Amino acid sequence: MDASAATASKPSFGLWAWALLAALAVSFLPLLVPTGPTSTLDATGYLGAGRFASGAVVVFLGGLLTALTPCVYPLIPITMSVFGARGATSRARALLLTTAYVVGMGLVFSALGVAAARTGAAFGAVLGKPVVVLALAAVLLLLAASMFGAFELTLPSHLIQRLSTVGGAGLLGALLMGSVAGFLAAPCTGPVLTGLLAFVAKSQDTALGAGLLFVYALGIGVPFFLIGAFAVQLPRGGVWMEWVKSLLGVLLVGLAVSYVKDAFPALREAVQAAAAALGRVPGTGVAAALAACGVLLGAIHRSFGAGRLQAFLKGSGVVLLCLGVLLRAGTLDAPRPTDTVLRWELTWAGEPAVVPSPVDQALAAARASGRPVMIDFFAEWCAACKELDRATYVAPQVVSEAQRFVRIKVDGTNGQDALDALYQRFGIEGLPTVAFVSSRGEILVRPRVTGFLGPEEFLEEMRRVQ
Repeated sequence: MDASAATASKPSFGLWAWALLAALAVSFLPLLVPTGPTSTLDATGYLGAGRFASGAVVVFLGGLLTALTPCVYPLIPITMSVFGARGATSRARALLLTTAYVVGMGLVFSALGVAAARTGAAFGAVLGKPVVVLALAAVLLLLAASMFGAFELTLPSHLIQRLSTVGGAGLLGALLMGSVAGFLAAPCTGPVLTGLLAFVAKSQDTALGAGLLFVYALGIGVPFFLIGAFAVQLPRGGVWMEWVKSLLGVLLVGLAVSYVKDAFPALREAVQAAAAALGRVPGTGVAAALAACGVLLGAIHRSFGAGRLQAFLKGSGVVLLCLGVLLRAGTLDAPRPTDTVLRWELTWAGEPAVVPSPVDQALAAARASGRPVMIDFFAEWCAACKELDRATYVAPQVVSEAQRFVRIKVDGTNGQDALDALYQRFGIEGLPTVAFVSSRGEILVRPRVTGFLGPEEFLEEMRRVQ
């Protein structure tokens, strides 16, 4: 065994520090990340009044806040792969590449958003389709493999030569990679986009919708623009860069696993059962330990190209680190001992598609008894939906007020035809949406919650329903 191998086999003090940092990050970072835009950030009022400039500003701010949410973070490695040491040789060149990258994001986002608005589908429901989820996961794993050093993200050499006479492969490469990032970021929607899609669907103005959605994508692109513009100042090469790339690769693998978990009920239920069995605090400790062991085993510092043993250790470390992140995400949904859990009288996912549906039966019973109805349309892939469960539906005042409602949860994780009909009936354009039905059986347009609201704000909306 040579000296380098011997050194790699014995964790150094620095490696122990990285392991401790990983454990702390897994434990506490999920509690610090923002929830993104709330349902109070609504552009449709400005747009409906013809104040398009003000509406565009709100749409841009909504995109910027969405960019700060966790589901967008794994796109950072895509940005770094484009603007790292691969062609951004000056600040001007970096700005040009970044512009092409953000434009690529905007084009794809506009196309996906307009398509969703034209078809009336709940935006983001595409993640409920296993085929689409597997395709997304495959793309993410390919990008992760690039971060781990399996290959470089670049265009074929013969195509580079052809493009060099018409602006260079760098610009087109940045545009294409921006398109990939836009496609992966599309499910990360918030209430601003929910209202925007509803407005576009009603106005049938595709050009206006495409423009507004492009502005939304520009808001999401701001952090990536900053990353690309300043990437030229990053030191090139070095062991630290390989460690950073491995960490970013782990993020991509974790996102791919999360997509697959949310799309397949058996996997999702297994993670939820494990987290519930352990409990929130003990489960967090186990997740932190798994993450630390993954780092010590070699998820970050080892290389897949350094021999079979090193590749095996690195692969095992990546698996442990991803399991830690996945378990920590599951523990966020586990109730705390002090929580007052809101009990839902009906949870329906579109199966079995009987007539009348369980929702119709519940609505009829509510009207007969003179009770209003609260219907929570949610999905496992919807970050704001989970924030409502974790922060709002456990508040004692919300639980108390909810007792006068018939409480229904509609699970849109795996879309069904019966759910599509229910979305159209209640005018659901995106998730989360909490719809209310009066005690007289009227579907209320207002109040309606189309994003995350804290307990006090949510309580005010509930009290408006009679």
